[in-house]
Amino acid sequence: MYSRGIRGAISVDNNTIDDIKNATIELLNEIITKNNIKTEDISFAIFTLTSDLNAAFPAKFARENCGFKYVPMMCYTELDVKDSLRKCLRILLNVNTEKQQEEIKHIYLKGASVLRKDI
Repeated sequence: MYSRGIRGAISVDNNTIDDIKNATIELLNEIITKNNIKTEDISFAIFTLTSDLNAAFPAKFARENCGFKYVPMMCYTELDVKDSLRKCLRILLNVNTEKQQEEIKHIYLKGASVLRKDI
């Protein structure tokens, strides 16, 4: 079994609890579905938010709505780079899997699809 990172990002409409919650759930559900992940195979999750998103912790919604009760999680502020995508939530999941790196499906939704056009 391998330890693999799975990346994802989604743009968030507004800096509100509901919008951060909805974006977190949408992105996690897509990552989990596309990669056929069981939560017990997730080693940890890292969430980052751009500095203009500070209304809520994404980890709370992962725990309450996506079955991440026992998954260790941390939330951070994304590096504030000039002219970078604003209102963006990013996720890095570390999972235990038999998949090869090229089989992993990284997910970029809504406005965040500009971040990794190469995959």
